[in-house]
Amino acid sequence: MGNSFRIYWLKETDSTNEEALRRISDGSEASDNMSVLAAESQTAGKGQGDHKWHSQPGDNLTFTVILRYGDGPGYFHSFPANRQKEISDLTANAVVDYLALHGIKAWIKPPNDIWIEDKKICGLLIKHRVNGSALLHTIIGIGLNINEKDFPADLPNPTSLRLQTGREDRYDVHSELERFLEIFEKGLKGLLG
Repeated sequence: MGNSFRIYWLKETDSTNEEALRRISDGSEASDNMSVLAAESQTAGKGQGDHKWHSQPGDNLTFTVILRYGDGPGYFHSFPANRQKEISDLTANAVVDYLALHGIKAWIKPPNDIWIEDKKICGLLIKHRVNGSALLHTIIGIGLNINEKDFPADLPNPTSLRLQTGREDRYDVHSELERFLEIFEKGLKGLLG
């Protein structure tokens, strides 16, 4: 499988979105355009508002994609801040298309969740930094339940790819991330060039 993303797997971090912001601030190579920070384990995964994202270590996909715009090397062209919802829509649709590859019909529950019938399989947390009327960067946090079978009782209707497909053996989260990124990249190139 090939795509233009550079994936950095982290054994553990508090939150891949927070890690992305730190790396952007530090000017780390892992904050270049189309960098992906994926964590085997998050100690403080985030959802919208003050919600937490639950994930057993190694079971699921918890990752953040960094998009950079403007004049930097390898950056996407300047993108208007008033069109940022298009990036959110593209991301949610890429998750739906990825699940369709596995024979699963999913739907987008605004503003940031992907559901299968009445069960949540994925959450998105997208943040943009703006300069004037243009985006400087976007960090796209995605929590996608892949292998998890036992969820805390206080979570409302969670599900996973493995529960939906009935697969006995575990999915390889590294390969599944690459599959998702191939779909996501096609949409990104159509929107951002």
